[in-house]
Amino acid sequence: METIQTNRRSFANVISTAALILITVTGFAQKSQGKSIPDSEAIRPYHISISEKAITELRDRVNATRWQDKETVKDQSQGVRLAQIQGLVKYWGTDYDWHKTEAKLNALPQFVTKIDGLDIQFIQVKSKHKNALPIIITHGWPGSFFELLKVIGPLTDPTAYGGKAEDAFDVIIPSMPGYGFSEKPTETGWGVERIASAWDVLMKRLGYKNYVAQGGDWGSVVADAMARQAPAGLIGIHVNMPATVPADIAKALQDGVPAPAGLSVKEKAAFNSLNKLYTRGGGYAGMMVTRPQTLGYGLTDSPVGLASFFLDKFNDWTYSGGNAEKSLTRDEILDDISLYWFTNTANSSANLYWENNNNNFNVVEQKTHDIKIPVAVTVFPGEIYQAPKSWTEKAYKNLIYFNEVNKGGHFASWEEPQLYTEELRAAFKSLRK
Repeated sequence: METIQTNRRSFANVISTAALILITVTGFAQKSQGKSIPDSEAIRPYHISISEKAITELRDRVNATRWQDKETVKDQSQGVRLAQIQGLVKYWGTDYDWHKTEAKLNALPQFVTKIDGLDIQFIQVKSKHKNALPIIITHGWPGSFFELLKVIGPLTDPTAYGGKAEDAFDVIIPSMPGYGFSEKPTETGWGVERIASAWDVLMKRLGYKNYVAQGGDWGSVVADAMARQAPAGLIGIHVNMPATVPADIAKALQDGVPAPAGLSVKEKAAFNSLNKLYTRGGGYAGMMVTRPQTLGYGLTDSPVGLASFFLDKFNDWTYSGGNAEKSLTRDEILDDISLYWFTNTANSSANLYWENNNNNFNVVEQKTHDIKIPVAVTVFPGEIYQAPKSWTEKAYKNLIYFNEVNKGGHFASWEEPQLYTEELRAAFKSLRK
């Protein structure tokens, strides 16, 4: 079986085919069943072009960094270590090539459309196989659509990646408002519920009658919100960061008290992982939940400040033993950080935490009990916490698929694209007609 890493030619063919198909899709968006579509709802082609001036300015800022002192410990308990960030930044300011990344993005079919007052940028790649299942996949923070590029080929062209024609998906990857090349909100109210509603508008505007949704990190929260709203046509969701924490566990974590008695081995392990996040690893979220505007000034003005803030989470959340470069290449890490820099979205992306200032893992807060449509869950070993099956079954009453895999972390599609793809094929198999 050919791997994702070695099957680039097949993916190029997929993109070429998809580009031709999407010309037709765009035409459909302008005129549906003989009826004209308002200009405000038009789907327009999108092309990324970062100026040479902006690229040069970034390099100048990076190369002029005033470095702080070395950490006083021999581990990462104080945060990103000086030697690691200096190595990454040196590469960023000399050998990193955004033009190469931009060309890769512009080879994909990209579009933008206005929904609820904001321009939403998205990638749409249609499969060549009949009866492909449409799937909308939502990224997280500090991720972006870069998390998901590796899975476009195997999802849309399964026969080239060890799957069967009946495993095919049409893939839609939007950037959330305030992220990437989507427009930034200029008012409050753009929380997960509003994003979830916008995604249904997008899928219907693209002509899909039935579809599924997937997400990790914020994408999981958005997928849960979509499932609660249960719009006509949404037939199921898959998440890889599920909201399964029972109310008594959430209260114990919030109060800083020991785990309740009677927990199983996996439940106790999940409690310990969450307790570590609450006590030692959640400062990043506390800042964004309470003071995103204040935090944004530093991240917006300093590329190294932005890079270190993100690298801290890449180190923690990849299945890498604390060194993100064992799971992702330097180019991959810098692609994502550069995207936030060039689009000036450090602050606007952080605002989502302020809008949705609750516990994203908590069953009660996320109201997963209200979800009636089918839910599938995959647990990756490097996730912030490994959701036990016992909690997951209580949280999602219509759980149709649950699997624990042996590799991959919080950025599952980025770290383990083949495994992630196989999980989505298996998760939605029973929902295909």
